[in-house]
Amino acid sequence: MVFSGCSGLTSIEIPNSVTSIGNSAFSDCSALTNIEFPNSVTSIGDGAFSHCSGLTNIELPNSVTNIGDRVFSGCTGLVEVHIKSTLLAKDIAKAFYDIDLSKITLYVPIGMGYEYRHDSVFCKCKEVKIEK
Repeated sequence: MVFSGCSGLTSIEIPNSVTSIGNSAFSDCSALTNIEFPNSVTSIGDGAFSHCSGLTNIELPNSVTNIGDRVFSGCTGLVEVHIKSTLLAKDIAKAFYDIDLSKITLYVPIGMGYEYRHDSVFCKCKEVKIEK
């Protein structure tokens, strides 16, 4: 909960030395509009970015192998999500609990389109596209 509740925080550039983002680390940072994840991040904890209503676009790097529950819960501004990781839809869906997916265009890696389009959570997305 390092930066939790920092209402003036608008952008985060996570250094390459970071491999894990802890539980609720940036939760309730309502002004946060931009997060840059390096390819060193392998784990994102429960609720790490929950209730960051200013976020509109997220890009999860291919290095992410573990993602917690409700990571983006309450991120009401999300409209675009890029999943570079090859995590299965069922393993990443828990991160998007309590989000109106009908507003979100989801971009997934080649070979993962069917997986996400037919997942019981991500099938509710506005659109699922293959990342090129």
